[in-house]
Amino acid sequence: MDTKDVILELRTKSGLSQEELAQKVFVTRQAVSRWENGETVPNTETLKLLSGIFDVSINTLLGSPRKLICQCCGMPLDDSSISKETDGTFNEEYCKWCYNEGNFAYTSLEELTDFLVDHMSTEQFPPDKMRAYLNEMLPTLNHWK
Repeated sequence: MDTKDVILELRTKSGLSQEELAQKVFVTRQAVSRWENGETVPNTETLKLLSGIFDVSINTLLGSPRKLICQCCGMPLDDSSISKETDGTFNEEYCKWCYNEGNFAYTSLEELTDFLVDHMSTEQFPPDKMRAYLNEMLPTLNHWK
């Protein structure tokens, strides 16, 4: 979905007119119209405001051009699993289970690995294979580099 479609859908689902949304993000109604027609895209600061108003990530507002993964555990991220900062803004680097309101849940790579092995091992992926996979994959994530 393109940015123009995302903004239009979120605005209409929220029951806001173009004028009402424009007032909330300090732009003109014409600017909102241009976003929804695909003529322009909101600037970074406006995207942050829209993210807060609609409670979606900037990645979602931009049509999900990036496949986000948690840079601590490697889990794919969507708006329901992305962490938030203390001010309520999305932190698109981490899932809400690894990082929440400025705090990391795991203090070491070993602690995270033990947790994941305990919770993700299956018959097809027994603990030894899961641990080997995680020992190779997790250190490639930004949080553990």
